[in-house]
Amino acid sequence: MMKMRGTWLGVSLGHLLALGHEHKWRNMVDCRKFRLFVCLVGLSSASLWVFHAWTEFCMFCESSQGDLFPTETFRRMEGNFSQLPDVDCHKNPPFLVLLVACSFQQLDARMVIRHTWGKERTVAGKRLVTLFLLGSPGNASQQADMAAESQSYRDIIQKNFTDTYYNLTLKTMMGMEWIHRFCPQSSFVMKTDTDVFVNVFYLTELLLRKKKSTGFFTGFLKLHEYPIRTRGSKWYVSREEYPGTTYPPFCSGTGYVLSSDVASQIYKISGSVPFIKLEDVFIGLCLDKLKIQLEELHSEQTFFPERIRFSVPRFRKIVTCHGIKLSEQLSYWNHLVAATQGGVL
Repeated sequence: MMKMRGTWLGVSLGHLLALGHEHKWRNMVDCRKFRLFVCLVGLSSASLWVFHAWTEFCMFCESSQGDLFPTETFRRMEGNFSQLPDVDCHKNPPFLVLLVACSFQQLDARMVIRHTWGKERTVAGKRLVTLFLLGSPGNASQQADMAAESQSYRDIIQKNFTDTYYNLTLKTMMGMEWIHRFCPQSSFVMKTDTDVFVNVFYLTELLLRKKKSTGFFTGFLKLHEYPIRTRGSKWYVSREEYPGTTYPPFCSGTGYVLSSDVASQIYKISGSVPFIKLEDVFIGLCLDKLKIQLEELHSEQTFFPERIRFSVPRFRKIVTCHGIKLSEQLSYWNHLVAATQGGVL
C-alpha cells in the first residue's frame, strides 16, 4: 500500500476510524435486531403451543361451529340444548332419573346400558328412566350421527360444549339443569358413568325404605380428601384453581344419588361457587354452600368406587360397582336378574 501524506490510498485516517465505528455500530444494531427476531419467534412458538394445549385439554370451552374459546359462563351455560330426551315429567314423573355421563365414542356402552340396568322399567311400582349426558363431538358428521341416535332412542341430553374429561363439571351441571327445568317432578336423581354397574332393584328398595324425599344426598362418602398438587396426575388441581388445603365432604363421582329438589338447588347456586374441573368436588362445594349434609344410604357399604369381585349374593346387596367392562355389564346383569327377578328383564 502507498502512504500519501497521512492517508492510506487517499482516505484519511480519521475517516477510516469513523467508518470502523459505523461498521461496529451497524453490527451492534444487526445483533440486536437478530436477538429481537429470535425472541419474537420464541414467543410465537410458545403461543402456538399454549393454544394447542388449551384446545386439547380445555376446561372451560364452548364449541361454536368448530371453534374453541374460553367462556366465563361455564357453570350456567346460556343457550338451548342440542338434544333433549322424550320424557314427560308432568304426566308420568319418574321416581328415579339415572344420568349417565359419556362421550360420543361410547355408543357400545350406551347400547349395553340400554339393554341392562338402564332400560326403562318399573320397580316396586316406581318408574325408572335412564338418560345420557353428552357434549359436542369433534365434527359435523359425528353430530349428525348423534342426532340420529337421539332421534332413535330419545334418551340423550346434549349441549354445545367441548366433550372432554375436564368438562365433566359442565356435563353434570347440564344434567342438573335438565332436572331443574324439565323434570322437577321426579323424586330422585342419580349421576353415574358408563363403567359402573348399577343395581337399580336394590337402589329403589333402599330409597323407598329411607322415606326421605327432600334435602337428600348419598353415595360413597369422601369426608377427608385434599387436593392433589402433583402435576401430571389426572386429578391435579393447582392452588390457583383451588387454594384450600382440604375439600368439603363430597361423594365419589362414580355414582351418587340425590333428591330432585337438591338438584335444583345445586343448579341455582352453582353460579356463585368457584369452578373446579373435578365434578364430584364441585358438587361437594355446592352442597357445602347449601349446608346440605351427606348421608349414608344404608348401614352397610353399598356404593363401591372400585372394582369388586362378582357374585350374585354380593351384587344383590350393592348399589354401584366401578370398573366394569361392557361384557361384564351384560353378564352380571343377566345373572343378577335371573336370580332375583325370575329372569324377567
